[in-house]
Amino acid sequence: MTQTVHDRLLIIDFGSQVTQLIARRARELNVLAEIRPYQSVTEEVIRDLAPRAVILSGGPDSVTREGSPRAPQGLFDMGLPVLGICYGQQTMMTQLGGKVESGHGTAEFGRAYVTAKGQLDLLDGWFDKGDEQVWMSHGDHVSAIAPGFEVYGTSPNAPFAITADPTRHFYAVQFHPEVHHTPGGKRLIENFIRLAGFSGDWTMGAYREEAIARIREQVGDKKVICGLSGGVDSSVAAVLIHEAIGDQLTCVFVDHGLLRQGEAEEVVTMFRDNYNMALIHAEEQDLFLDALEGISDPEVKRKTIGKLFIDVFQKHADQIDGAEFLAQGTLYPDVIESVSFSGGPSVTIKSHHNVGGLPEKMGLTLVEPLRELFKDEVRALGRELGLPQSFIGRHPFPGPGLAIRCPGEITRAKLDILRQADAVYIDQIRKHGLYDDIWQAFVAILPVRTVGVMGDGRTYDYACALRAVTSVDGMTADYYPFSHDFLGETATRIINEVKGINRVTYDVTSKPPGTIEWE
Repeated sequence: MTQTVHDRLLIIDFGSQVTQLIARRARELNVLAEIRPYQSVTEEVIRDLAPRAVILSGGPDSVTREGSPRAPQGLFDMGLPVLGICYGQQTMMTQLGGKVESGHGTAEFGRAYVTAKGQLDLLDGWFDKGDEQVWMSHGDHVSAIAPGFEVYGTSPNAPFAITADPTRHFYAVQFHPEVHHTPGGKRLIENFIRLAGFSGDWTMGAYREEAIARIREQVGDKKVICGLSGGVDSSVAAVLIHEAIGDQLTCVFVDHGLLRQGEAEEVVTMFRDNYNMALIHAEEQDLFLDALEGISDPEVKRKTIGKLFIDVFQKHADQIDGAEFLAQGTLYPDVIESVSFSGGPSVTIKSHHNVGGLPEKMGLTLVEPLRELFKDEVRALGRELGLPQSFIGRHPFPGPGLAIRCPGEITRAKLDILRQADAVYIDQIRKHGLYDDIWQAFVAILPVRTVGVMGDGRTYDYACALRAVTSVDGMTADYYPFSHDFLGETATRIINEVKGINRVTYDVTSKPPGTIEWE
C-alpha cells in the first residue's frame, strides 16, 4: 500500500493534563496532530516523522530541577517552527540560553491578562480590543529570555508572557492557549499553523479511504471478530471494517442483561438486518445476573462483569473458524493515557473495558482502525460512513452497563424499574430538544426506599437520581442546568409511569470532585 503523506504537527508532551486539547485544536483545522511523550522523542524520531512544525506542551515538572524533561537539543537546529507552551516555553528558554527561576512571587494560577508589547504575526487578531484574557498555571518563571528572542506580551506576574524569535520561527508563551479560559487561544494556534505552512489536508474522507486500505493490507484474506456493544466507537469500527473486508467480519454482541430498554433489539436490527453483517447475539443475561446476585461493591461488580465478558466472548468467538484478528474501538485518548510520562505505568483511574485481556487470552492480533481519532472525530467518520444520527449521536454508555447505575445490590426487579425510569427521562430530554446539548444523561436507582403518598395510600418505594452533564471528552464535566419546570414535569412522569419509584432527585455535582457515573 502506498502510504498517503500528510503534513504532520508533532506535539511533544511533557505531561500536561490538557495536552490533548492542543491536538484537538489542530485537528479542527484539518491538521494531523500527533502526541508523543517527551521520553520517546529523539532527534532521529523527529527526522523520521518529518513534521512540518513542533509544539512543546506544558507539564508539571520544573526545568530548574536536575534531570527534568527536555526537548531534543537538535530540534532547534532543524529549521522547524516551534511553539513552546508554559513548561514548553521554559525548556525552550533554558535550552537556548535563557534562564528560568522558581518562586520570587511570580507564580500565576488562573485568569490573567496579557498586554501587547509589539507586533507579531503569531498574534494576528489579538489585542484588537486591548489586553487579552489568558489562563496561567505556572510556579516557575522566565527571568531572562534566550538570545534572539524579543518580548511581545507581558502579564502582571509574567514579564515574558509572549516571546518569539521570528527569524527562526520560534515562539513561546507562558499561558495555555489551548484551554477554554484563553478565549483567543484557538486563533493563536491557528496562526501558528498558518505560519508553519500547513495545507489542512487531513479530512475524514481521506481518513476513511486510508483506513480501509490499511485494514485490507493488515487483514488480507483472514477473518476478523469485532466486539460490538452498540456504542458509537464499536459501531463505527464495525461499519468501517465491514466496508473494507465484508463477510470476513463477524460481530459478537454480548447481551449481559444490563442494557437499556430495547437496546439489544435495536443493535441486532441495525447491524444484522440493515447492514447485513454476520452477527452473533450472545444472550447471556442469566449468567451475568446470577453471578452478580448479592454483590454490592462496585469494583467487584466491574471485575465480575469483565471476567464473564471475556469468557462469554471467547466461547462464542471460538465458533468462528480461522479468525486471526480482534477488532476494537480503541480511541486516541486511550492510546495517549496508556503511556506514562515518568517512565513507568500511568496512574490508573479506571480500566478501559476495550483494552482488557481478550487479545492475549485468545491469541488474536488487534485491528484498531480508530486509534488515531478523538471521540468527535469518530462521530464525523460515522457520518462519512452513513450511519444514522441515532447511533452517531448516542450518549456514552459504560461497559458494565446499568450495574454501575444501581448502587448497592443488583436485582432483576431493580433493573426493570431503572430501565423504565431511564426511558422516560431520555424521552423527556428528546421531547424538549435537549438531547444533543447534553453529553450524557441517565437515571441511577438509589439503594434506599422512602415513604410517599399516592392517592389515599402510603407507598414505600425507591428513590432515583437524574444525572445529566455537559462535557467535551468526559475528563471534566458540569451538570446540565435544566429548568425547574422540566425537572418537575419529568419527576411527575417517572413517579406516575414507573411502579416502584416514589421520589426523584437531580444530581448537580460537577466532575471533579464527583465522577459522571455513580459507581
